[in-house]
Amino acid sequence: KNVVRSIAFSPDSQLLATGSFDSSWRLWDVPTGKLLACYDGHTNWVWDVVFSPDGRSLASCSADMTARLWDVATGKLLKTFEGHKLEILSVKFSPNGQYLATGSSDRTIKIWEIETGKVIQTLTGHLDRVLSVSYHPDGNLLASSSGDETIKLWDLATGDCIHTYKLLPPYAGMDITGATGLSPATLESLQSLGAIVSAAT
Repeated sequence: KNVVRSIAFSPDSQLLATGSFDSSWRLWDVPTGKLLACYDGHTNWVWDVVFSPDGRSLASCSADMTARLWDVATGKLLKTFEGHKLEILSVKFSPNGQYLATGSSDRTIKIWEIETGKVIQTLTGHLDRVLSVSYHPDGNLLASSSGDETIKLWDLATGDCIHTYKLLPPYAGMDITGATGLSPATLESLQSLGAIVSAAT
């Protein structure tokens, strides 16, 4: 199926970009809904697309383990960023438009200098695939989310993780000791979601 996996508005809100499991990204005219162009280049699913802050470029990332930079006006491929060992699931421009951040199933985040195409930082610490990355508006911090059930906040000046936020299960800490009318299966399910049963005294 040609699943549409990602969608992004241009900064002036006149264009939409979409990334698909057919390995393409497409450009749409918002006022008319017209498809303006379809661009190929990736060799596997396109997981994410994002416009640059000035709207002139678009970045995409793919299960082919690359991120790519495109000229929005012409669809020309400007750069290919290679270095991750598994699929890249998320890509974001820095607020000043000079860097790209990518999050990958290889559990790392890479910061790329767009002008040179080189990796300037590799951030490690997640224990599962990195699903999403997002820059702070001032460009000095980066947030990442992961299949390891954590969100991490990174200081880009040092590359250090300065906070880890752990996602708690929905019934974390709920004491169901002595609860009646619950089947063993329901008790087991609640405990798997964080509920607790105090030890008998």
